[in-house]
Amino acid sequence: MSRNFELMQQAGRVREFPPIQSEEPSAVGGELRTRRVAKMLDFGQFAREESLRLVQRTFLLQTPDPPRAVVFAGIDHGNGCSQLCAQTAETLASNTGGSICLVDANLRSPSLPGLFNMTNHYGLTDALRQAGPIRSFIKPLGARNISLLSCGSIGTDAPSLLTSDNLKSRFAELRKEFDYVLVDAPPMSRYADAITLGQVTDGFVLVLEANATRREVALMAAENLRAAHIRILGAVLNKRTFPIPNALYKKL
Repeated sequence: MSRNFELMQQAGRVREFPPIQSEEPSAVGGELRTRRVAKMLDFGQFAREESLRLVQRTFLLQTPDPPRAVVFAGIDHGNGCSQLCAQTAETLASNTGGSICLVDANLRSPSLPGLFNMTNHYGLTDALRQAGPIRSFIKPLGARNISLLSCGSIGTDAPSLLTSDNLKSRFAELRKEFDYVLVDAPPMSRYADAITLGQVTDGFVLVLEANATRREVALMAAENLRAAHIRILGAVLNKRTFPIPNALYKKL
């Protein structure tokens, strides 16, 4: 178990989303391909199971007021936060009948539109600058009842829009229009945007990168959230590699 995994057990629940481990060379090409496909299927099943656990323990809690609007933010850039946020939305859509809105609130380096082959224009920043129903700024993503509020027009004033009075009212609209709101936020080690977003939502999921996120930076991020009275719903250790086969790892 890595230090980062042990560290985040102190801050909240940890879910692991490991990348596919590369295969060692095999003497027979057909055998290598078979083993690689088996590894990919094994990884896919593991990722689905972990994603479902994250959804169950974050959104489907048996409490009087379970979280409905949640911020996902990495500690550093490149932690895989955007992909995790999108994957969680798809898992949530597959296991509930509720409507879901993905919000790309990374006003400096938006990623969600690219993951769904959508355009970035006319989204969150435009909704904060202009009047009109929030639905007019949102793009449907398909049959799974998931919609996207992309980042929108990026200008020099974009980051300051997150501190405007309109942010709270726009999120209140999102809560009325959708059953769940998942927010992809900028990395916490670089900007304060995630803290601002956490104050208008129900809680926070921290995303760490295995063997990359520094212990002291992760601890500081958790303390900053607590100081701002933001609830830490859980943490995800992303991009973890397995030095041993996954089937054997589960038995340890």
